[in-house]
Amino acid sequence: MISPTEILVTGASGFLGHGLIKHLSRNSSFNILALARTSNVNFPDNVTLSLVPGDDIFTGELPLRKGQVVVHLAARAHVTSETCSVPLDLFRSVNVDGALNVARQALSVGVKRFIFISSIGVNGSNTHGTAFTEQSPPLPHADYALSKLEAEQGLWDLFKGSDVELVVIRPPLVYAGHAPGNFARLLRLVASKAPLPFAAIENKRSMVALENLVDFISLCIDHPAAADELFLISDGADVSTADIIRHLRAGMNLKNYLFPFPELLMRYGASVFGKQTAYMQLCGSLCIDSSKARNLLGWFPKLTPEEALRKAGQNYQKSAALRP
Repeated sequence: MISPTEILVTGASGFLGHGLIKHLSRNSSFNILALARTSNVNFPDNVTLSLVPGDDIFTGELPLRKGQVVVHLAARAHVTSETCSVPLDLFRSVNVDGALNVARQALSVGVKRFIFISSIGVNGSNTHGTAFTEQSPPLPHADYALSKLEAEQGLWDLFKGSDVELVVIRPPLVYAGHAPGNFARLLRLVASKAPLPFAAIENKRSMVALENLVDFISLCIDHPAAADELFLISDGADVSTADIIRHLRAGMNLKNYLFPFPELLMRYGASVFGKQTAYMQLCGSLCIDSSKARNLLGWFPKLTPEEALRKAGQNYQKSAALRP
């Protein structure tokens, strides 16, 4: 009889962490240890919760054991109003030092595999005709993305020549009806029923549904061919901002209310009001070639973007109806 694979997940109480734990808990061949900062989290009964010892950068002793698989999700992200005078220092402290502290302990006890969730921001914030691949040079434009690149580099150096297998995954925006950050703001905008000026925007964006990403991470836990590989992952089909809004509103049972507006004027307005980043996120393109995951691991997304976006809109409406 084959012993179950023991998996330790850091950042287990976060959006991605909680979704991954729920997905993994359905597999009886996994023993799951969720590492979180608070016990006020509802996990399935077959998941063991362990509180993070020490501080934000994992200086305390972790419940690691030989042969485990570690999925490191804990990170500093979704900072909408930065108060630190040097934000990069905070990103490096949590995202680089924290990841390497976990990795050093993992190496010392002899874990089997270390899966690190990075970001497509490592490659850049937009594409111009050519999709990002695993061979694309890193070109981070934000502190968060730079810290993720530095963490990747530190992990490759640390595990080089060891028996620990490293898997690095760079997802784009991860979405669901309860997603945080930029997608949460988009959901609120779409649900407002306000007419939106994106009908003529013909951009293309790669995203990844929460369901698809956790399914891919689960595959990487024990797939032999995933060892020591980097993967760029997405839903496999790109969508425009107009498509995203249409599918979300279809899930919300709302009329579309999209109208065309000159892109040049939107770009000018974004420049005047200091909203260039928001403009690029809404109107720019960011495309990913995720064919390596299909060709090497035989992975295909469970949901299409249309299915996942409609589901996200539907779930957002359901949760909104329950709010006071």
